[in-house]
Amino acid sequence: MAGKQDIREKLAKLEALFARGATAGERAAAGAARDRLQARLSLDANDGGDPEIELQYSLPDVWSVRIFVALCRKHGIRPYRYPRQRRTTVMVRVRQASFERTVAEEFRTLHRELTAYFNETVEHLIADAMKSDGNDETLEQRQLPG
Repeated sequence: MAGKQDIREKLAKLEALFARGATAGERAAAGAARDRLQARLSLDANDGGDPEIELQYSLPDVWSVRIFVALCRKHGIRPYRYPRQRRTTVMVRVRQASFERTVAEEFRTLHRELTAYFNETVEHLIADAMKSDGNDETLEQRQLPG
């Protein structure tokens, strides 16, 4: 991850850009980036002496893995996997408290959205394209042959 000095330098540049931003869009973008850097700087300060630990995430599907990996990389974290681990297992070495507040929380939100989107898409496909009912709660119950 970037050092505190790097973050402070970027923060100073963003402050200058925000102050001289010609358009409202430039000022908004610089302000948003400034806020993200300030949050990151305060997270680093709050985590003080927390050591980095290795965390293992076992995700339910490949879509979740892709989102999780993308979020990790977006936040400067390098996800990895050991030999013979499943494709749905992702390892990270991080400060747990900071990671939970940022990446893991963002992942949970995006995963809920992805699940809702997939559910809506499947419901639409079954109802409109297949003209059928996919409700598995109405399956017939049969006895095992005995």
